[in-house]
Amino acid sequence: MATVAEVVSELAERFSRAGIASALADAELLVGFVTGWTRGEVAAKAFMGTELEPDQLDQIAEFGARRESREPLQHITGQAPFRHLVLDVGPGVLVPRPETELVAEWAIDALIQVPSPSPLAVDLGTGTGALALALATEVPHSRVFAVERFDDALEWAKRNIDRLGDDRVTLVQADAADALAELNGTVDVVVTNPPYIPDAEKPADIEVLGYDPESALFGGDDGLRDIRTFIATAARLLRPGGVFVLEHGDNQGAAVRAIATESGFRGATTHTDLLHRERALTAVR
Repeated sequence: MATVAEVVSELAERFSRAGIASALADAELLVGFVTGWTRGEVAAKAFMGTELEPDQLDQIAEFGARRESREPLQHITGQAPFRHLVLDVGPGVLVPRPETELVAEWAIDALIQVPSPSPLAVDLGTGTGALALALATEVPHSRVFAVERFDDALEWAKRNIDRLGDDRVTLVQADAADALAELNGTVDVVVTNPPYIPDAEKPADIEVLGYDPESALFGGDDGLRDIRTFIATAARLLRPGGVFVLEHGDNQGAAVRAIATESGFRGATTHTDLLHRERALTAVR
């Protein structure tokens, strides 16, 4: 037998040696996944000296070895938290990032302010469906279309939308360039997290480069290829006064504002995340 405290400590030490920055958090989350406890409950059980059952220890050992090899924790658990949601994730789809929760917040704020009994939103390149589902569940009188091009990601989006969408999210397989022509000029909010890493800039994190699909990461020589496409699509879809919210990379703010302004948007503004890094654009059609 081993106590929760002993297991968490050992896992955290191993994860730290493997180069995992969130070693303690991942150790607690992994133990919590196996036992069904929240992270707070894991900490409480550790303090109380609670022992783990042999079958729990076996499963923790298996999952711990996978995490130590730098397989993303979300792939091991099959789950990724996003705002108040818990999404199904796995190979073939981008794992939602905490910074994208701010992008969702800016889009939600814009959607809430629409003076309509049924405001309309579109999420371009939906991936897991994270942004679309955040809008639909936090603005429950809205209608949301989620657009995804790639088959693997589409399967994950479908799973999450079927489970969490409450019939308010419509999933469409299409290229963003020509998606939803029937909605041209009628959409209140368009939100997107497109690929924006320049092709030559390989992410340092093994979890990103080894597991996230390249189609969701890389945006051409300058990282702006898909951003240009998504901005053009948003300009086509949005009604006059509609709001566009787009996530982008560090130091892309000026370039993205220029593209948006050239595409007819007004008030193009760069927003920073909690670490004061350029993170997103908002603009008005």
